[in-house]
Amino acid sequence: MKRILLCSIVLLICLPAFAQQPDVNRFTLFTGFDYMVSPARNLTERGFESDFGVTLRPWLALGADFSVLGDGVISGAGTINGSETIYAPTLIAAAGQGLPVPPPSLINVPFSSQTYTFAAGPQFYLRKWKKVTLFARPGFGLIHERASINVPPQLGVLLGALGKPVPSAHLTDTTYFIGAGGGFDLNLSRGVGFRFAADWVNTHLFSNLLTNRQNYVRLSMGPTFRWGTLEAR
Repeated sequence: MKRILLCSIVLLICLPAFAQQPDVNRFTLFTGFDYMVSPARNLTERGFESDFGVTLRPWLALGADFSVLGDGVISGAGTINGSETIYAPTLIAAAGQGLPVPPPSLINVPFSSQTYTFAAGPQFYLRKWKKVTLFARPGFGLIHERASINVPPQLGVLLGALGKPVPSAHLTDTTYFIGAGGGFDLNLSRGVGFRFAADWVNTHLFSNLLTNRQNYVRLSMGPTFRWGTLEAR
């Protein structure tokens, strides 16, 4: 994680050193398809993303990004490995006492989810070519997730027998995330483009249930609409 953040910061600092096209639009609106995965939870979500930015310099813009992914949008489902939950020590101890407990690594709890993200901050552009504009951005924001967990009946009975709380079937959580991302715009005209972007996100949702932080990879694509003129400075 530290190496990724360090490389991202170096890239963001170096981008303004390249020659930039002087004639750029002031405002940019992006909206398109969003695909996000979290390997640790075998989670796959699909939805949409929208981003609005205000260009301050040819190489710098400030923007806000919002996305909605998961069931109710298109789809969102995954599984939680029992060894990555707060119940793993209890299950291991119960197995040591001779109770018929499957190893935590074999316990997989399916769930469906819906995820919302909101981020705001700078976006750095490299406008060296007429047909392609490169960009990079740090990732700071909030992430909210609603999950419906299908707890296996035998696991619920076992936790009850051990005096441990059974997870609620419906959970919600909101926390912060950090990360980095980037991509490029194919400039179809001065006012219209098509964007391809990728972002890496690190967060810790449901810390009262899951012991490890989660990594997400998010891919998005869709049209960009640009208008206004940035005054020369």
